[in-house]
Amino acid sequence: MSVQDTIREQVQTHRVVLYMKGTPQFPQCGFSSLATQILQACGVRDFFAVNVLADQDIRQGIKDFANWPTIPQLYVNGEFVGGSDIMREMYESGELQQLLSQQPA
Repeated sequence: MSVQDTIREQVQTHRVVLYMKGTPQFPQCGFSSLATQILQACGVRDFFAVNVLADQDIRQGIKDFANWPTIPQLYVNGEFVGGSDIMREMYESGELQQLLSQQPA
């Protein structure tokens, strides 16, 4: 299975997926820490986190998958949402909470 196939399977199998540096318990960068805090503030306790520092192929592959150059990256219901800046803007407007409360189609 290719890296792109692995990523596609991860985002389609799990409702909320965060590609991040480190883990939710021990984020390895401020942006990943912020993304985790935002998800927790939205009441999301059970999300699938992928530590890109543990797999160089995933680290590059996720950038190619979404055509997005930075990490973290959030996926909800199989769709790319954005990085920590977009997550913060959506959280402040209430849009992220609304998206996370929707069930997949």
